[in-house]
Order: sequence, then structure tokens, then C-alpha cells
Amino acid sequence: MLDRVVAVVNNQTILASDIDDEIRLSVLDPGRGGLGVLTRANALDQLIGRALIQQQIRQEDLESSAPAQAEVDARLGEIRKELPACVRQNCASDEGWKVFLAARGLTQERVETYLRYRLEILRFIEQRFRQGISILPQEIATYYNDTLLPQYAKGEAVPALDEVSARIEEILLQQRVNSLFDDWLSNLRKQGDVEVLDPTLEAPAIAPPPALARTATPGSAPIAGPGGSEKGSQ
Repeated sequence: MLDRVVAVVNNQTILASDIDDEIRLSVLDPGRGGLGVLTRANALDQLIGRALIQQQIRQEDLESSAPAQAEVDARLGEIRKELPACVRQNCASDEGWKVFLAARGLTQERVETYLRYRLEILRFIEQRFRQGISILPQEIATYYNDTLLPQYAKGEAVPALDEVSARIEEILLQQRVNSLFDDWLSNLRKQGDVEVLDPTLEAPAIAPPPALARTATPGSAPIAGPGGSEKGSQ
């Protein structure tokens, strides 16, 4: 048997080979830094979530969510220049990129398809959940006083509130969007017909959220503290 169906999501099948593919492609996800190798159970969980979201996009006929090739090319260029695993193998050069892909059993076409899916879903999340959210000045002040300031040691230079208020607002926006998205996806999964055919691939009780669920807008890096350390990203 070369392949087998491991799950069905509203009549859409997910194959064992899809899980293998997801694990190989996880090397391109900067959000997995420090999380170790993606397990098969968590890879399947990500694929189920992605299938549900893409089905919803198709159902609502949201053509505006489809990224242009130029966006895919730009994201690929960022990965080749900035992803730690890529930097070590000089992926910025065509030869280094070919070596990187070959070593991981990937192809240029498959990587572009993967990035197109990710960009499409991220745009959908932004359009559906970010619009209409507003962060109040007192929320920014509370985050600054209760979350950011305690991370600075005594004697460290602390940025003024007005210097970091825009970044705090972005962090709070991302948190609000992520919370709304997580609730929506959970309900979508409950309402859908999701069947995992391999009991060994049932999602663990506590699984890290799929990277696709994390919005990734430009300029969303944590606030930098003294010496370039990251502050206030919790």
C-alpha cells in the first residue's frame, strides 16, 4: 500500500502522504522555532484546520483572498534570505536554494503552493476578524504597566509609553484576532463532519496552535528591549 486515507473533512480526504508533506514543509515556518519536529498528530490537526478554512473560503467565494504570484514570490524571497535554516545553506543563491530543497525532498512548485495557501488563509483571517476591532488607550496603558514594564530589570532604560504605544496596539490587535479566530475555527470543526480514521493520529489533549492560525502582518515583531532582546510579546 503506497498511500492511505487518514482523515475525511466534509468529504475531503487527507492522505498519509499529505502528513509527510506537511512535516517536510514545516521547515519553512518561522513560527516553529524552538518547537522541535512537527509530530504526525499535530501535522494532521493543521491539515484539518486548513481544509476547513479553505472550504469556508470557497463557500463564501472570497476571490479577494487569493494572493497574486508577486506576493508569493515576495514571501519566498523573505524565507530564502531570513529563515535560519536557509541562511545556513545560503538559500539566497539559486544553487543554495536547490540544495536546500533537494535535501528536504521538496520542489519549487510544492513550496509555492504551500506559501499560496498560507497567504490566502492569513488574508482571510485579516479580512474576517481584524476589521472593526479597536484597542482603547486604557488597554494600551494597562499592557504597558502590567506586561511590558515588569520585564525590565531595575536600572534598564525603559521606553516611554508613547514610544511603544503603536507596537502595543498591534500586539493587542493580534491577540484579539487570534482569540476570535480560534473560537471560530473550533465552532467550524464542531459543526463540520471531521473523521480521523487512524486513532494514533488523534490530536493530543494540548496541541500547539497551528502556525496558520497566527496572523502574520508586517511589523508584528515583539518590542525590542535593551541589547535587542524581545520585550512584551506575551
